[in-house]
Amino acid sequence: MADKKLTFETSLQELERIVRRLEEGDSSLEDSLKLFEDGVRLSRECQERLNQAERRIEVLLKDETGNPTLQTIGKDDLREDREPKIKKRIVFENDEESPF
Repeated sequence: MADKKLTFETSLQELERIVRRLEEGDSSLEDSLKLFEDGVRLSRECQERLNQAERRIEVLLKDETGNPTLQTIGKDDLREDREPKIKKRIVFENDEESPF
């Protein structure tokens, strides 16, 4: 997989493709490991993008007193080390047992 920055939607589609290939079980061990590594990386990237979107929404929806407002946000407001208030996982279609 190329190291170029994919859109969230493209990353999610690629992650779903990887999961399908792994579920088929037709790949060699080495190919499966590479697919798994790529899948974990994509999953983390997608989760971080969702976390950033959540933080942006939080900033846009309320001020320090909890009142609805629009605020200008900076890069520090979107820093990766900030814990999201709600942890979510990515769910795939027809996915009852996804490890992600």
